[in-house]
Amino acid sequence: MTLRTKALFVHLLTGTGAVFAMLAMLAAVEEKWSLMFLWLVVAFAVDGIDGPLARRYDVKTNAPVFDGVLLDLIIDYLTYVFVPAYALFKSGLLPGWTGWLAIILITFASALYFSDTRMKTKDNSFSGFPGCWNMLVLVIFALAPNFWVSLTLVTALAIAMFLPLKFVHPVRTARWRPITLPMALAWTFFAGWAAWVDFHPESWAHWGLVLTSVYLLFAGVMQQIIPERRGA
Repeated sequence: MTLRTKALFVHLLTGTGAVFAMLAMLAAVEEKWSLMFLWLVVAFAVDGIDGPLARRYDVKTNAPVFDGVLLDLIIDYLTYVFVPAYALFKSGLLPGWTGWLAIILITFASALYFSDTRMKTKDNSFSGFPGCWNMLVLVIFALAPNFWVSLTLVTALAIAMFLPLKFVHPVRTARWRPITLPMALAWTFFAGWAAWVDFHPESWAHWGLVLTSVYLLFAGVMQQIIPERRGA
């Protein structure tokens, strides 16, 4: 298989995310939340794999007919933003006006953020919360907190999208990667486990979700607070 063929297959792999987004949406319309999140977890896993493959096979040079960055952003908006926002609204976890406010904040702020040319920092982290609403909404489904807690989290993270706060990229942020990458893999495992058991309140997966989510949410901010040692 030639290098160009391999690069093309990377684009095709990325494109499967659109299929998983549709499958997740169909499940959400039928209010099959566990199935919806399982598809989103699959899409999340693909999103974690295709980036390193794209860089390895240099898709910009070897398969330039497709814009991999644009393709990735389109699919990320579907799987990270659109489907999770719909699920949060339709589930009733945010009743009445709170649900309307949440989906407006999530979709509007994310559209602006995804088109922001400043979204990446020099160390390949994200500047501002990177719109990973799929992760937040899954945790809300698992823990089912008071709706005021959920609305506060949505509002705070929507604002955080445009603040000078750093959020790590599990693969591309080199600093603390030996911890961050396993944490991201663990989050994916716990997310799939929680969805598989239909968010059973006694599942240990919930504790794993909380611990890994807290790390992934605050690791970048802690890197801003803790100075990096020279040579590290």
